Amino acid sequence: MKNLWLFLIPVVFLWSFSKAKHPYHVGSVEINYNTKSKTFEVTGRFFLDDLENALSKKYGKPFHFNDPAFKVRLNEALKDYCAAYFKLKSDNQFLKVNYVGYQEDSESVEVYLESEQADSPKKVETAVSFLYNLFDDQMNIVHIIVNNVRKSEKLTYPNRYLFREF
Repeated sequence: MKNLWLFLIPVVFLWSFSKAKHPYHVGSVEINYNTKSKTFEVTGRFFLDDLENALSKKYGKPFHFNDPAFKVRLNEALKDYCAAYFKLKSDNQFLKVNYVGYQEDSESVEVYLESEQADSPKKVETAVSFLYNLFDDQMNIVHIIVNNVRKSEKLTYPNRYLFREF
């Protein structure tokens, strides 16, 4: 019996770190106002498998990061996905937000967006609902940075709206 426990404990421990499952559905979105370019630079960070599954569910076909054969299709899908699940307003004016690209590693994906130009904002509003189409316990940590002042908030499904004054 003792030998069985010595075998099972490391197996369970290693299994808990496998990328097959993770217990939390969380992402982060940083919205940083660049005073030089007068644009908002947006970086979203998500678990790779969650984003693959969200894209597959929305568009009805498989997506695989870390596979060059999917790169063009991933860029097209991410452009549409970001347009559907991210909105940005500065001083009560909607801003056009452009998809720039993505970067991946073995466990996560960073998605890059940039807004059209806007004057230094006094009020920033956003609607962030990344991965809400997949998980009803999704949490997105949103950071809004204007003139080196960071304001952060946790948005949990179904809450998607956030505004901050600077």
